[in-house]
Amino acid sequence: QVQLVESGGGLVQPGGSLRLSCQASGLPFSNYAMSWYRQAPGKERELVATSAGGNTNYADSMKGRSLISRDNAKNTVYLQMNSLKPEDTAVYYCNAKFRSPLRNYDYWGQGTQVTVSS
Repeated sequence: QVQLVESGGGLVQPGGSLRLSCQASGLPFSNYAMSWYRQAPGKERELVATSAGGNTNYADSMKGRSLISRDNAKNTVYLQMNSLKPEDTAVYYCNAKFRSPLRNYDYWGQGTQVTVSS
């Protein structure tokens, strides 16, 4: 059974930082592309950052203010977020993807709330 468990969300003041963690179990973690998405109230879920095959990619919304990293030995992916703005307020979700010729695998965590407010 695959599980993705996010942690590290909370309330932070504008300009502050947070580090989100996502602990994965039940899958060959190093084979998976790991991503962070976010969904603000009334908006669609959007990609924040991806770590796959030794490469990282960032959405424009948080480029330069975030860093995605992973520890394959711990089956954990992180998202360091700096210079946070009120518009970064959202539920942040961890996602694991693996695509093969026979089947695609796509798993989601339950999300962690990030609120940026003074």
